Amino acid sequence: MEVRAQVLRITNKKSKKERRRKNVTRKVFSRLEMLEGAISIGVGAATIALAGAAVGIGNILSSLIHSMAQNPSLAKQSFGYAILGFALTKAI
Repeated sequence: MEVRAQVLRITNKKSKKERRRKNVTRKVFSRLEMLEGAISIGVGAATIALAGAAVGIGNILSSLIHSMAQNPSLAKQSFGYAILGFALTKAI
């Protein structure tokens, strides 16, 4: 009887330790999941910013093509302005 009681006590202690470990791992996993969610939000925000820059560059290029088609003699000057516009759009 005493041996059985000792065995039960030892197994109960082990199960308590295992429960604590499981709780700790759950907390760690939940923190990691929150971190992964925050990273995903950051990546989405950066993607939106890049999309805005792409739209700006597209507008500059289309304006350059229209100006060259309307007045070919000013092509060199308008190309310089377009390069400046590309640089400013990319800097933002």
